[in-house]
Amino acid sequence: MSQSISKTTIEDIARALNITAATVSRALHNHPAIKEATKKIVRETAEKLNYRPNRIASSLRLGRSYIIGVIIPSAEISFFGSVIHGIEKVANINGYNVLIYQSNELYESEKKGVQTFLQSQVDGVLASISKETINLDHYSELKRRGIPLVLFDRASDSLGVSSVVVNDYRGAFDATRHLIEQGCRRIAHIGGQQHVNIFNQRLKGYIDALNVHNIALDDDLIVYGKVSIESGRECMNRLLAGTNVPDGVFAVEDFTALGAMQAIKSAGKKMPEEIALIGFANEAFGEYLTPSLSTVNQQTVVMGEEAAKLFFDIQRKGHSPNGQPQKLVLEPALICRQSSKRFGP
Repeated sequence: MSQSISKTTIEDIARALNITAATVSRALHNHPAIKEATKKIVRETAEKLNYRPNRIASSLRLGRSYIIGVIIPSAEISFFGSVIHGIEKVANINGYNVLIYQSNELYESEKKGVQTFLQSQVDGVLASISKETINLDHYSELKRRGIPLVLFDRASDSLGVSSVVVNDYRGAFDATRHLIEQGCRRIAHIGGQQHVNIFNQRLKGYIDALNVHNIALDDDLIVYGKVSIESGRECMNRLLAGTNVPDGVFAVEDFTALGAMQAIKSAGKKMPEEIALIGFANEAFGEYLTPSLSTVNQQTVVMGEEAAKLFFDIQRKGHSPNGQPQKLVLEPALICRQSSKRFGP
């Protein structure tokens, strides 16, 4: 007859060290309130006793899973990878793990991600809304259940939750002004879906920069795409086929700008001499293109860090569905490279 093997529990470690089970749990989760010496002896004792954590039991006992769910629109975009890096840095310091769900820019997938996190009993959710999402009821469900929600990059003020965003308006204004300073006067904008707030703000920044510098707005120089390489290429070809070919282009983000760059090259146009080009987001590939792509840095790692800090701030103060949300707006930084730089510093 086989003999049953009992599993070591947190209580076993606590009895061995004559401390509380709560202290053991916090030490194993690297909680900042626990001294390093205590963490060390707890870890050593856990290893000696062959302890293996039972996360389900721990969640039921402590009322916490020590997991943060993060929803990103796409793992293929380095922007979101950098944001996650910032989130994980702060989460690890606080003894938390990060569970990532990719919505693939799809509303239904995003809804499924929220349900997955609810079933996983995450302690909070950090999310960037997909381009397809208009109905936000699934996020409202998180609020209804008292689960802290923090939005980053693509946020919605209508939800009444804390968020971390970049000043998209200012970044677009500065990008357009840069093209003007490089001598461009027929500046086009390849925009994104206007129900997405960040794309709408970038359009407004572009328009206001033209107005401030007394350049007449030409509606034929504004085209809208689906924010992708292929869409950027198609939109640029439309601009090149028009009667008023632009001498400068501000693309809503870097993948769109990459598609535009391909179209400009295929048309035999020189960059930046004939057409200057600038994107937005500072994707990793930009500096390796020929010519290298001018863009706007969105402080991605800082965005992730601040989003995670907002979650822990909510957790410490106690989550209230009617609490006053915080909105942190990061300032963008212009990165001028070969694709737009005709002259000047």
